[in-house]
Amino acid sequence: MKASDLFVKCLEEENIEYIFGVPGEENADFMISLEDSAKIKFVLTRHEQGAAFMAEIYGRLTGNPAACLGTLGPGATNLITGVADSNMDRAPMLVLTGQGSTERLHKESHQIMDVVKMFEPVTKWATTVLHPNTIPEIIRKAVRIARTEKPGAVHIELPEDIAKVDTDSKPIKPQRYMRSVPDEEVIDNAFEMIATAKHPIILVGNGVARKGASDELREFCELTKIGAMSTFMAKGCVDVDSEQCLFTIGLGSRDRMSYLIDQADVVITLGFDMVEYHPKLWNPNCDKKIIHADFMPSEIDQNYHPQIELVGDLAHTLGELNDRAKQRVKFIYDTSKQQKVRQDMLEDLAEHKNDDTIDKIRPQKAIWDARQVLGPDDILLSDVGAHKMWIARYFHCHKPNTCLIPNGFCSMGFALPGAIAANLVYPDRRVLGIAGDAGFLMNVQEMETAKRLNSNIVMMVWEDNEYGLIAWKQQAEFGKHTDLAFNNPDWELLAKSFGWNGYYVNNSKVLQSTLETAFNDGVPSLVVVPIDYRENMLLTKRLGELTLPM
Repeated sequence: MKASDLFVKCLEEENIEYIFGVPGEENADFMISLEDSAKIKFVLTRHEQGAAFMAEIYGRLTGNPAACLGTLGPGATNLITGVADSNMDRAPMLVLTGQGSTERLHKESHQIMDVVKMFEPVTKWATTVLHPNTIPEIIRKAVRIARTEKPGAVHIELPEDIAKVDTDSKPIKPQRYMRSVPDEEVIDNAFEMIATAKHPIILVGNGVARKGASDELREFCELTKIGAMSTFMAKGCVDVDSEQCLFTIGLGSRDRMSYLIDQADVVITLGFDMVEYHPKLWNPNCDKKIIHADFMPSEIDQNYHPQIELVGDLAHTLGELNDRAKQRVKFIYDTSKQQKVRQDMLEDLAEHKNDDTIDKIRPQKAIWDARQVLGPDDILLSDVGAHKMWIARYFHCHKPNTCLIPNGFCSMGFALPGAIAANLVYPDRRVLGIAGDAGFLMNVQEMETAKRLNSNIVMMVWEDNEYGLIAWKQQAEFGKHTDLAFNNPDWELLAKSFGWNGYYVNNSKVLQSTLETAFNDGVPSLVVVPIDYRENMLLTKRLGELTLPM
């Protein structure tokens, strides 16, 4: 068979389900081979960046890689932002690019650049196929690296002349392996530190969400009554309705939960990733006793120097701690401050649920209504901008991976293509994307993809006619901000032109019912909300005045 045929058969052997992308001349043989596949679905996108975001969300939701595809040169460079986002948010992904003939790679030639070197900083591994017989090894290695903790992106380049060469090589059958587990004695030491603490606290990270350790975490919280706060990407690992749920930490400003870490004598980090929330913000004096439990040893950092590291499968580690907790009569912790913080936060979340404002809608109200129309299994995706800060603080979940926020690389333009992919993975769930007017227009062309795929998604756009997060941060630091304003299209005409239903909602009273209508339309729907970002500085002031409950 041709090398391109072998490439596709190797992907099939790895159970790759989707490839998202924009092909070019140099992918021609691969695309013809892919057309004969009964197992792999190719989704044509309108921009390579959208393809990468789609592959990222597929990887985050399933734990298995999808692929994104581009041709050489500009097709490859268009992929990079989404690939970097996936890699830093720890989502498995395959990145497939074409390349010119190997006969011209050594010299100046049309569209030729060193794509492998370009992808090396934003992937776990990047390589090129120089001989067709190496394809089975390369793909088997690529998928294993993409899936292995911490998961991420892997790039494979297939030059056009190599794709045409005949080969008699065969795919390699995948072999899974068991993750290692921590030593029993180390677990004993960690449990003793937890059991003898006075004010322990749990900081939950992305690792718990992506590797299905939520059930064990919930049992641990229930057995010990230790409260758990999550990073942005770990929402829902502890049910928002649980008394041990202490919501989310990670805003630029100190929030109510910050004070619980201040008074904690032991911080238990589970699947914690410091790309989300740097320890300097919660351990500035380097004086916290830290128990680090993750699949990998901790990153070396002056403010993150754990006394004990539980390195290995996270669900197993928590299961072992639960076994020890069950043998203990009781834990003596003062959780009164945790409960006070929880109660105060619940009041914050509900403060504006009955707003009846007209012309502009408060962020708190928009998020409250979003939560009401989404069930426990439904999915919200946040783009990047001021709205992300509001979603992080005010939107909370019953299950992990039901609020998807990019919080490692943090790229704008994420929500619309991500919502399309989420709908492909879970077609029976409601999928709501929230974006600012700036971020939404960065990948607006994927509205056509959504319509073509009959994606039953709703995109809520918060309109403020400027780069709101930058304005917020400049205002907070300098008392003013630079010119960040821009104009927007007629949103309802925009929706109509792409075959979407469009709604412009400037009355708080009808927002929830409009969202409900949009979800019942059965077609992609755009709901645009003029947002009241005067609340940004009010929140900054409010957080600055918070004190620890006594």
